[in-house]
Amino acid sequence: MKAITHTDFHFPGQTSRYVGKVRDVYFIDGKYILLVVTDRISAFDVVLPKGIPCKGQVLNQIASEFLDKTADIVPNWKIAQVDPMATIGLLCEPFKVEMVIRGYLAGHAWREYCAGKRTLCGEPLPEGMQENQKLPRPIITPTTKASEGHDEDISREEIIASGLVSAEDYAQLEQYTLALYQRGCEMAARRGLILMDTKYEFGKKDGKIYLMDEIHTPDSSRYIYAEGYEERLARGERQKQLSKEFVREWLMANGFQGKEGQQVPPMTDAVVAGITDRYIELYEHITGAPFQRHDDEDILGRIAHNVEAFLAGEK
Repeated sequence: MKAITHTDFHFPGQTSRYVGKVRDVYFIDGKYILLVVTDRISAFDVVLPKGIPCKGQVLNQIASEFLDKTADIVPNWKIAQVDPMATIGLLCEPFKVEMVIRGYLAGHAWREYCAGKRTLCGEPLPEGMQENQKLPRPIITPTTKASEGHDEDISREEIIASGLVSAEDYAQLEQYTLALYQRGCEMAARRGLILMDTKYEFGKKDGKIYLMDEIHTPDSSRYIYAEGYEERLARGERQKQLSKEFVREWLMANGFQGKEGQQVPPMTDAVVAGITDRYIELYEHITGAPFQRHDDEDILGRIAHNVEAFLAGEK
């Protein structure tokens, strides 16, 4: 199996390229943005040394499906999924915050809770909670969008006071975030899953707010199985997860949390294959459709052909 960890396309009308942690972003004709979702994988804001075959396809196809199924809630940037690993859409000016929403105490929030914090991004956390316990209500815990290094927790008040987002726009982002999370939870429940937390990114074009980037993928969301959730919670056992959290847990168990001086543990072929299997498992669970692999061909050539064919049709 081949993992695509680097792209360097030169499309007609291309003006620039940006390489993110996972996505390679191409700007075209001043009006389009092309996201090529690579097989790179990051954790603790560090890109790991090996790619995960099929991961980019999984993320791109899940995001594409959920963008279509939430377009009645908020307009989104997507114009077309032009390839299993690539989507083209409207070029928007992104807000410099990510809208993280949590319905359960897990992941980063749980680690902060264990450290003694009872407020996260200005939101109070009740005493006496367990890991993975449902919160009294979903809470929005935004982060800054760092171009390098770690994203940082930030409160609603700090966002508005610093001018990162206007009060009017932030109120709209909150409303969209809550509605998208509710839809995501409903869709997950129909597939026997719980959407514990997730994040959304938004931008603006011509004064209008759009949902951008990915949505409800295993990289941006934490899913667990609904069956047995209450029983495992009562016994204080780990929940059965379908998210990238299992990668973080493997790293932490091997002494890596992205801190200075720490080394990423060896990613053996077995570890890589296991991560691929988990991503495919989530795809099939959340979509209810079998995953069709497209990793046995000239992937880069295919992407280039499909994007150029789309752009030619737009001329």
